[in-house]
Amino acid sequence: MSVPTSHAVPDPSLQQALSRRFERIVVFSGAGMSADSGIPTFRSGSNGLWQEFDPRQLATPQAWRRDSALVWGWYEWRRGLVMRAVPNPGHLAVARLQQALGARVVTQNVDDLHERAGVAGVLHLHGSLFAPRCFDCAAPHPLPPPPGAAQRRLDPPSCAHCGGEVRPGVVWFGEMLDDTVWQQAQERIATCDLLLVVGTSGVVQPAAGLVGLAPRDAVVVEVNPQPGAPGVRHMHHVPLGAAVGLPLLVEPLLRAWSQARSPRG
Repeated sequence: MSVPTSHAVPDPSLQQALSRRFERIVVFSGAGMSADSGIPTFRSGSNGLWQEFDPRQLATPQAWRRDSALVWGWYEWRRGLVMRAVPNPGHLAVARLQQALGARVVTQNVDDLHERAGVAGVLHLHGSLFAPRCFDCAAPHPLPPPPGAAQRRLDPPSCAHCGGEVRPGVVWFGEMLDDTVWQQAQERIATCDLLLVVGTSGVVQPAAGLVGLAPRDAVVVEVNPQPGAPGVRHMHHVPLGAAVGLPLLVEPLLRAWSQARSPRG
């Protein structure tokens, strides 16, 4: 993906903010990050097979108890979309940041695009489409074969431990986040010196409150075509999608790091 010439350089205040060396970079990504790889967000609707359903009404324990085959079919359709998608330049830029500067990632996304781009140690706040578990006993279950053609109803697999139905390994509306993942995410952001907030609306709680944990002297940059919800602190805003905005930010960061390491005569 080419970078438009008119957006080749961030604004001067952001350039100045990024001109120093950072030691603890965190990328906090949301649905907009994956949308640039063709993964529809909950707010963008669905394809013809699912257009009559509100995704938020399918992503609940109540929906599962009411019709598990419908919910499993929908999630397998989503998993198939993800498996056919490829990491976009934004994902690859994050991988470069990690390889060069040790950046760490906290994501609200349930796909594996960060990992496929080469990022290690991703914290998935909302779980993963690739970690199914038993609805009854929570035992992990091997991934089923790749989904074929989309079907509205698919019977979920059975748990090998208790015989219960295997559910997607995601955090549904009304469920608690994994406490260990949540604590690690808080620690990452509370100790960062640069926070890149990418493709998230800033309205889904409790994850939306994480940005406010960044230290007062940390630089916070929002990469989003539309500004997110008003926060409790100042953020630089890059009005671009992740696939274009993140590669723009990587270059000055790597340049500042390189200059800081260069011997001075």
